Amino acid sequence: MSDLTKNNLTYQNSGVNISASNLMLEKIKPFIKSTQRSGANGEIGGFGALFDIKATGFSDPVLVASSDGIGTKLKIATAMNMNSTVGIDLVAMCVNDIITHGAEPLFFLDYFATGKLDPDQGASIIKGITIGCFQAGCALIGGETAEMPGLYNNNDYDLAGFAVGAVERNQILPSHDIHENDVILGLASSGLHSNGFSLVRNIINLSQVSLKDPSPFSPHQSLGEALLTPTRIYVKSLLAAIKKTNKIKALAHITGGGFTENIPRILPSHLTAEINLNSIKPQKIFSWLKKKGNILNSEMLRTFNCGIGMAVIVGQDNATRITKILESEGESVVHLGQVIPRKTEMPEILYINELSV
Repeated sequence: MSDLTKNNLTYQNSGVNISASNLMLEKIKPFIKSTQRSGANGEIGGFGALFDIKATGFSDPVLVASSDGIGTKLKIATAMNMNSTVGIDLVAMCVNDIITHGAEPLFFLDYFATGKLDPDQGASIIKGITIGCFQAGCALIGGETAEMPGLYNNNDYDLAGFAVGAVERNQILPSHDIHENDVILGLASSGLHSNGFSLVRNIINLSQVSLKDPSPFSPHQSLGEALLTPTRIYVKSLLAAIKKTNKIKALAHITGGGFTENIPRILPSHLTAEINLNSIKPQKIFSWLKKKGNILNSEMLRTFNCGIGMAVIVGQDNATRITKILESEGESVVHLGQVIPRKTEMPEILYINELSV
């Protein structure tokens, strides 16, 4: 007899329940099927996931890949026991990066890790991922569920997403014809999206407010519910504008680093972005955070999206047409600024006027 135990050890009594994982898989299969698209018609559960690139109709495709997570927004979700929308965030963070290269998202895989697998919680999370995939037009073709007792507390979990898209070789963004006086459009965000939540949580803790308290900036919601508003997915509206005009020159996904870090990434070194902060109408959540946290405007612009989730660079002659297309696709569009020559010692991004928060 073993000196360790009188009972036979199993994987399950060591904390890993394969039956719970199988139960979750059965719960999510109908949701996964709803994301099928051309190129992806296989069943979930194989050793690898298959995708037929020829079935998508691309003639000379270049693949574009992105991997991301949603950071400590998950701490809000677990505290509120509201896990149904974080999957949308996960997809959004990946596919909004892919569209910046002009690419159509094709398929998505997820990684879900937890201390103790709750099949209902897991199914709720994966259902959110399938909603995000449907919004982006990509298929959820596989993933991994990892139950890891001792690495995570029972109620804690983490998510990672992996997306792959394709773009015709001669249509890759950013283009090489960005010039002085090009227009920078801004597409409104749905709120915080999925960045800056470590600062948000610090503000909440120091303010001694509860996530269950009524939201001071969003009627009929608790603070936690308002903070969990899912990230907007811009894929279908931007693909429509790209395909109808072929005149979008560059796209910047405004995530961690805000305007300050993200817009310069798409500009050549001899140009800079002049951003008119008067054009932005940040949602009330940003004003609340700024006031509660005594945050400087410079920090706001380097941490949060401040109401704009995507920047779009177009030529002056095409700005009106592209704006109308994006608005017809449901986007709220502002004239954010323009591209100007970058002189010696000029910053990578130039702000004019003040942010109205």
